[in-house]
Amino acid sequence: MTSAETLGVLNRVFGYDSFREGQREIVDHVSAGGDALVLMPTGGGKSLCYQIPALVRDGVGVVISPLIALMQDQVDALRALGVRAGFLNSTQDPDERRLVEAEFLAGELDLLYLAPERLRSESALRLLDRGTVALFAIDEAHCVAQWGHDFRPDYLALSELHERWPDVPRIALTATATKATHAEIAARLGLEDARHFVASFDRPNIQYRIVPKNEPRKQLLELLRTEHSGDAGIVYCLSRKSVEETAEFLVRSGFDAVPYHAGLDAATRSAHQARFLREDGLIVVATIAFGMGIDKPDVRFVAHLDLPKSVEGYYQETGRAGRDGLPSTAWLAYGLQDVVQQRKLIDASEGDTAHRRKLGAHLDAMLALCETVECRRVQLLAYFGQSASPCGNCDTCLAPPESWDGTVAAQKLLSTVVRLRRERGQKFGTGQIVDILLGKRTTKVTQHRHDELSVFGVGADLRDGEWRGVVRQLLAQGLLAVEGDYGTLVTTEASDEVLYQGRKVMLRREPERTIRAAKPKRAAATELPEHAAPVFERLRAWRAATAKEQGVPAYVIFHDATLRQIAAESPTSLTQLGTVSGVGENKLAKYGRQVLDAVSGS
Repeated sequence: MTSAETLGVLNRVFGYDSFREGQREIVDHVSAGGDALVLMPTGGGKSLCYQIPALVRDGVGVVISPLIALMQDQVDALRALGVRAGFLNSTQDPDERRLVEAEFLAGELDLLYLAPERLRSESALRLLDRGTVALFAIDEAHCVAQWGHDFRPDYLALSELHERWPDVPRIALTATATKATHAEIAARLGLEDARHFVASFDRPNIQYRIVPKNEPRKQLLELLRTEHSGDAGIVYCLSRKSVEETAEFLVRSGFDAVPYHAGLDAATRSAHQARFLREDGLIVVATIAFGMGIDKPDVRFVAHLDLPKSVEGYYQETGRAGRDGLPSTAWLAYGLQDVVQQRKLIDASEGDTAHRRKLGAHLDAMLALCETVECRRVQLLAYFGQSASPCGNCDTCLAPPESWDGTVAAQKLLSTVVRLRRERGQKFGTGQIVDILLGKRTTKVTQHRHDELSVFGVGADLRDGEWRGVVRQLLAQGLLAVEGDYGTLVTTEASDEVLYQGRKVMLRREPERTIRAAKPKRAAATELPEHAAPVFERLRAWRAATAKEQGVPAYVIFHDATLRQIAAESPTSLTQLGTVSGVGENKLAKYGRQVLDAVSGS
């Protein structure tokens, strides 16, 4: 199989003139029968890395994916390109399954999607034995990792594929992996000897912003009203209750929003997911139960109202924004209570000390990202073992925060915690500690005679919010800890280094102004010429009507990026239209004349 042949398929079927960086080498390797482990960011074009080899090799490409609710959309998108695709999962009735099985055995499919649990069924294995398998593609391969997922037991069984079909190439793909997770995927799937392809994890079109939490729902509302009015987006919350309340808040504020979490019945979850994929401008408020495999290209923002538990999770979730390469926002509101809550969750978690230590390491890395005074993108990529220069497109680049010597402030705060314990045998939370430092004679302060302590009022040089920032950062640095259900503050072994051994403590000073979206470096090409704006809107209206008529998401017809290029170039013939990126032969034949009519306004 030659590179010219795979490039021909890319152009003819998918409508692209060239591969993205890293794709061609993977496609050619797997097309030639090689095994591969691919680490590539969300929106980086992973699917083409197995779809094209499946089209050029003899037989059917079998794609293992845990995303049953999305298989229909994945198949619809391929069929719109003229690719013969089908799926087998538990949502089908027996007649539907028999039809797909017959198509597979007759060689009438190019790609077959299976849920991983089906490969634990002997009947499914016998079916594959009777047909010709071109390759196995294991999507969302990180599901085998220990930091894992509900699908993990089924994914661990996929190591047996090579034993049963030793001559069939395998390609495992994931959008996130540290070096440790990368090694674990390779070991558990038996891909140590496969070629490993690691693409850059940089998503330059995403603007990363982390803001101090201060009435986060109102902060979110400000973000939506000033920067993302009418845009599709995802808002992540830690609890189901918060999901429900935030969705209701957004609806009351005039936004179209729906909740999504595991506590909703399956029909409601499916309906809300389908609306998100098919409608423009819908906001989904969700727990992390939502999002894996969502292929909606025009998600313009991902917002977090609570601190993610790990950098892996944060990267995966923010990566659902801007899959089309257009400017998008990853926004996180982060505060003291987030640190307290996450530390408490780790302390209360099941498992041994090693497991809790691992959870703590994940949280420490996330806190370091939040507290950094350096470029967010540099720190994020460094976590995945990749280097980068400051991006100029994150909040710390656009308005660099200052660092300050917080050693004395840390000593005052830690001394207060120590004196309460030693002199009064008491432990208190942040509010009481800060009141003592500020010299506030509140009812609780006077009731416990805390105004008699030598540290009473020693912190008058900082404001209430600044002291809470000190507490948050000391917790983040492990110089302070929380204990019990009420989140009381206690010192750690490292606290002594600050109090008695001269350890210096540098803290982050929050910028006074709020960072608003600045146009990313690569956004110039997305600006439409003045004459093209009404053409683009006509194309969007045509696409929406066509998608509704066919019962598929709008992006299955054409992506926004393709419509923008059509609007800007205003082709007048099918030949000209066929040169637009994303217009393959099948879509040109199916929609070409309608598109030209929309362009001309006829």
